[in-house]
Amino acid sequence: MSCLLKKRKNYWFVFLFHLILIFRFSFFTDAILDPVDFLALQSIRKSLDDLPGSNYFASWDFTSEPCSFAGVYCDGGKVVALNLGDSRAGSPGITGQIDPMIGKLSGLAELTIVPGRVNGSLPRTLFQLKNLRFLAISRNLISGEIPETLGQLRGLQTLDLSFNQITGSIPWSIGTVPTLSNVILSHNSLSGSVPPFVSQSLTRLDLKNNNLSGLLSPVSLPPSLQYLSLSSNRLAGPVDRLLSRLNRLNFLDLSVNQFSGCIPSNIFTFPITSLQLQRNQFSGPVQPVDEVTITSVDLSFNRLFGQISPKLSTVQNLYLNNNRFTGPVPSNFVERLSAGSIQTLYLQHNFLTGIQINPTVEIPLSSSLCLQYNCMVPPVDAPCPVNAGTQKTRPSTQCIEWEG
Repeated sequence: MSCLLKKRKNYWFVFLFHLILIFRFSFFTDAILDPVDFLALQSIRKSLDDLPGSNYFASWDFTSEPCSFAGVYCDGGKVVALNLGDSRAGSPGITGQIDPMIGKLSGLAELTIVPGRVNGSLPRTLFQLKNLRFLAISRNLISGEIPETLGQLRGLQTLDLSFNQITGSIPWSIGTVPTLSNVILSHNSLSGSVPPFVSQSLTRLDLKNNNLSGLLSPVSLPPSLQYLSLSSNRLAGPVDRLLSRLNRLNFLDLSVNQFSGCIPSNIFTFPITSLQLQRNQFSGPVQPVDEVTITSVDLSFNRLFGQISPKLSTVQNLYLNNNRFTGPVPSNFVERLSAGSIQTLYLQHNFLTGIQINPTVEIPLSSSLCLQYNCMVPPVDAPCPVNAGTQKTRPSTQCIEWEG
């Protein structure tokens, strides 16, 4: 009986001993970085350096475990996130170029580089990062073109390459990525047309301050969009059918382009806080279907005409200047202006014929009104912006032309 008991004790001892060994071995192998990733990090380190005042790479001592380096995050012996540079406010960032060996980090899901002076082109090897979900290299000096092969990253959700020096066109393959939720390519030198985007989870598209041109298809953008900025490009053509579909927008900026056609009435019912359509070639009347709840509406410097809708009087900051509006200013504008509900009302450089406001009324200091250069003598002397000019009233010959 005692022998049997001893055998059982020995058996459990051996079993527990093996469990401990297995656990220790598993833990040990989890803690050791994959040799390919180790070599890739070494190459990345050699091609980048701290700018004066930055101390980001101080912890990158390859005699220790790289998974403990600043900005390096590992799982299962693979680098899964790489945040290059000190993200604290005021950090000068890093400089150098991105080594193509970065494509060997096969487990990488997140790659960010803080604002700095990283230059050169994006490595063509980025397409090898099949697990990449988040790519953000903003406010650096990246140049060259966006690799067409980025479209092979079928799980990519965020692409932020804003504030760089990138040239060429936006690859159409980018638009085919089905998982995109944020595309931010603003403040570059991109040219060509805007590709159609198929992702039904795309919520933010920011392409402002580039050299993009061409037309937008009525179905080129998904209705999931909440933020759309295409300002300061050379895009053209009508967008009424496209905009009518994007009823989830809470921000819209199409300013400084060559868009034409009418402004759809239902756009004023969208949950937008700011509507920026200025400096285009929009034409036709502006006819909201209901009182407008948008805080700021800028339709200035277009070719809009007809009478001003009273339903626009609920807008706090309204810019209708430099258009072809005619007729009198609706009386409810005067009421809301006197009450201080309207902060900015710019109506200069139109063909308006009057406004029912007492010349002795004092406009609240918090409000700005400009009526200059219309088919009337402004009844109140309110300060206007410098670009309104010095002429108070249009020549009578111009006003006869627009009568009726």
